[in-house]
Amino acid sequence: MKMRIKFKDFTSEDDGAVTVDWVVLTASVCGLVVLAIAGLQGNMTSIGENAGNILSNLTINTN
Repeated sequence: MKMRIKFKDFTSEDDGAVTVDWVVLTASVCGLVVLAIAGLQGNMTSIGENAGNILSNLTINTN
């Protein structure tokens, strides 16, 4: 009988439910960030190279 009461108490507890929600939400956001970075990686490399080329061709007047 005691075990049945403990099981009923255990199943009625919802204190950890918010934690599970936050873990799932955080994992989803992290997954989306990884996918976004993977998708934009090639474009960001070419943008960085273009910016580097432009900056290396600039001349600075020191007069």
